[in-house]
Amino acid sequence: MKSFAAYQKYLKYLALPGLALVTAGLMVGIIAGWTLLPAGLLLAGIGLLLLGLVLGNQGQGRFWAQRSTEAGANALVSTLAVLVILGLVNFLAVRYASRVDLTENQLFTLAPQSQEVVKSLNTPARVVIFDPVPNPQDRQLLESYRQRGPKFTFDYVNPYNDPRQAQEFGATQTGMVFIESGDTRRFLQNVSPTERLSERTLTNALDQVENNRALTVYFTQGHKEFAIDGSDTGFSQAAAALEEKSDVVKPLDLSKTSKVPDDASVVVVAGPAAEFFEPEVKALQTYLDGGGSLMLLIDPRTSPGLGTLLDPWGVTLDDRIVLDTSGSGQLVGLGPAAPLVTDYGDHPITRDFNGGRSFFPLVRPINVEEVPGVTATPILQSNPQSRAEAISTDGKLQYDENAPPSGPYTLGVALSRPVKGATAAADEPPPEARLVVIGNATFATDGLFEQQLNGDVFLNSVSWLGQQTDATLSIRPREVTNRRITLTVQQQIGLGVFALLVLPVIGLGLAVIMWLRRR
Repeated sequence: MKSFAAYQKYLKYLALPGLALVTAGLMVGIIAGWTLLPAGLLLAGIGLLLLGLVLGNQGQGRFWAQRSTEAGANALVSTLAVLVILGLVNFLAVRYASRVDLTENQLFTLAPQSQEVVKSLNTPARVVIFDPVPNPQDRQLLESYRQRGPKFTFDYVNPYNDPRQAQEFGATQTGMVFIESGDTRRFLQNVSPTERLSERTLTNALDQVENNRALTVYFTQGHKEFAIDGSDTGFSQAAAALEEKSDVVKPLDLSKTSKVPDDASVVVVAGPAAEFFEPEVKALQTYLDGGGSLMLLIDPRTSPGLGTLLDPWGVTLDDRIVLDTSGSGQLVGLGPAAPLVTDYGDHPITRDFNGGRSFFPLVRPINVEEVPGVTATPILQSNPQSRAEAISTDGKLQYDENAPPSGPYTLGVALSRPVKGATAAADEPPPEARLVVIGNATFATDGLFEQQLNGDVFLNSVSWLGQQTDATLSIRPREVTNRRITLTVQQQIGLGVFALLVLPVIGLGLAVIMWLRRR
């Protein structure tokens, strides 16, 4: 039987697996936490290291003086130092997480409104997504909210593994998103591979949960206004967008009620083609005098009979239509009768548009005169190369293409005035009546509502009229700029020949020239 000395020379090789186990134990403990597994790996590794380093060279006094021992000790110390540094870096990265968005359009950065809302949360808010396979894009959006607001949290729940919680929330299908704060819990939206979590929806929900700012928006009916119930092409998309913000949308027939309901936050008159009766006009006037908010979207070639309502505000509706003769609209498929607007007033409705585009098919100018006590701000301006032309009684438009432009024209205006005799608390702004008049209603109808900034003009106007904070105004989704290079077949062939033939020949030629010069 061989003595212990015969096997002793092999024991030193136990140091290698020992070092591997120590490394594995440290890595698992730092990354996943110190549980039984990383502790066992670390202890086993230390044991093998001791066996290999001590017993493998027992009795050999020269062990600690050997170069291999010195090299091994240096390697061990260096490995431990690297692991400690990695651990500290990971700890600091988790403790003080920071991200830099290098995308051109800041695709992964929250809008300023979202940052302000989530940062100012006073009560904890939690978003629950019932989805067995979390989408990375949605998770990244939620992480951005959590980094900006310490009171915001979110959880992904697999409804198949936790049916009790799904039943408690009323989640009947995968992809349902809920928000809860205190005793308040409500459904937000459905997410799917084709529909991602909406930043606008989430921000508005957080603001409404925090401040209880849901609006009740009435759309007048009975004067051939656009429908809101989807029975015909009209304002069904606009109504759905308001309901997405948790606003309440209702029809209003003033011929039956004789007054605007007390719970009305905003009244919208969307494209009336028939005149209002005098009692209806008086009901709207009384509503405004009491501090109400009214939006008038009046198409050309219509006479809704609202002159007595608009006169005290210094507003008159021009009977002409605005033509954009600059040709800028033709670049995106629009004719001169659909002015493309990129000039917006300095107002909460349009302040964040940053030169974005909206368009208004067949729009009439809005004339505004200065009235004491009334603050009027043009929010939509036509191109300076535009002009206004009248339409004949038979609906024909005749104009001289060589006539000089006379623009810009005001296409939309926002007005406000204090309520007479009303007082406010010391920490609240004085009550005021608000009015938005736009010389077109078609821009926000189904099909056009989601084009460019058209929907934003409507939603932001409703939010301002409802005297909500700027944080709840519309947030446009980020769009990826198309940077693709489209090549023809000939260009592709030419590029391939240049890369596979011309460049190698040039390189070979230069190499030959250098070789000849060195000779």
